[in-house]
Amino acid sequence: VQLVESGGGLVQPGGSLRLSCAASGFTFSNYGMRWYRHVPGKEREFVASIDKAGRSTNYADSVKDRFTISRDNAKNTVYLEMNSLKPDDTAVYYCNTFLLFAQYWGQGTQVTVSS
Repeated sequence: VQLVESGGGLVQPGGSLRLSCAASGFTFSNYGMRWYRHVPGKEREFVASIDKAGRSTNYADSVKDRFTISRDNAKNTVYLEMNSLKPDDTAVYYCNTFLLFAQYWGQGTQVTVSS
């Protein structure tokens, strides 16, 4: 199982970014996917999740109405569209899946929101 995030960077407050997570090594369309974020010194925080078909999504209250999770099962990729970014959104963002009783994580991508 391999998860590779991309799309992070430096953005001004109010700006937008789209993160991608390319998955391989398993049947992507059979599993739900999640995004988490982590700030050093704090607990890793759940951001969003999507079911295997892409029909059901959930969001942390802190990102609801600003972030959108989606997936393309033909490309084995999950996305996180982030709008109206705030300095508090600064973190390393990870995609995640759970299969065969194990959690899998990507290497993360840094998002920095600063003027």
